[in-house]
Amino acid sequence: MKQVRIKDIAQKANVSIGTVDRVLHNRGEVAPKTREKVLSIAKEMNYQPNIVAQALTTRKTYRISVLIPRGGNDNIYWLSHPKGIEKAVKELHPFLVEIDYCLFELHNEADFLKRTEDILNNLPDGVILAPILKKEAIQFCKKLDSQKIPYIFIDTFIDQTNCVSFIGEDAFQGGRVAASLIDYGLPAEKDILIVNLAKDLENTQHLNRRNQGFLSYFLDSGKNTGMKITVEIPVTEQSVVDQKLDSIFQQNANIGAILVSSAKTHVIARYVEKRDLKTILVGYEVTKKNVEYLKKGIIHFLIGQKPMEQSEKAVKRLFEFLTTHSISLEHEFQPVEIINTETITMF
Repeated sequence: MKQVRIKDIAQKANVSIGTVDRVLHNRGEVAPKTREKVLSIAKEMNYQPNIVAQALTTRKTYRISVLIPRGGNDNIYWLSHPKGIEKAVKELHPFLVEIDYCLFELHNEADFLKRTEDILNNLPDGVILAPILKKEAIQFCKKLDSQKIPYIFIDTFIDQTNCVSFIGEDAFQGGRVAASLIDYGLPAEKDILIVNLAKDLENTQHLNRRNQGFLSYFLDSGKNTGMKITVEIPVTEQSVVDQKLDSIFQQNANIGAILVSSAKTHVIARYVEKRDLKTILVGYEVTKKNVEYLKKGIIHFLIGQKPMEQSEKAVKRLFEFLTTHSISLEHEFQPVEIINTETITMF
């Protein structure tokens, strides 16, 4: 279908191109009767303004706030996201996109809320966020809605919001994949330990969904009949991890596999190596520390969700929404990526 131009409207209305431009962009003096005529013809011809071209002409700077956990130490997964964001900004040139990073301490509700207030005070054009803390994220989204600031989710999806798009894993399906990997290599009678390195598991949406998917697999089709033991460890200090896991293994000698529901799989791998345990270990994300234990044979499988690709797509999709007021894809689940010693090529 041919795009309607200002020139086409001018010809049909029998006025100048300049007059149509003044009417459509609400600038300059135009007789009321002429204005009404031009608007009527524009509507009749289904005129759609080329907002992207206008953005280039006006050289508008699009200000995007990014709310994600601070990466580093045992939380290295989140170091990858800024790389994807910067790649997107570079590729969007000559459009001007300005990124304001608001980094919060993972599982720290107070810090998350402080960063959300900073964003609201800065009034960005749009927001990209990882809504890991469900209750606080919903509260923030309601405030964004009230200020009509569009937002996109990465990594984690929560309903009860008006996010314009989501890019990340299907956490429930990721949990089922992890279960199938363990089920394939584990004797049916062995127990399975599920380790959640989180301060408030109930409020951590993506970990909950992974666990739900994991358990659903065994209810539906898994052959394993052993116990599924769940533990929540709020910190990654090795002494705390050792004490907690020592107690569990002393009481449950039948554990044959461990699932770590987060990217901090290397924390549990350290324990497994230290105690020389002969267990299947499955976890998440292709980080440098996780890959080191994968190559050693301590971690058997990792499930990845390509964080750089996630964040790169999020910037481009939010830019698309800001410039066209529409979105090409509301939900994009990243393909489940299974990594073992034979497939690892990243490090």
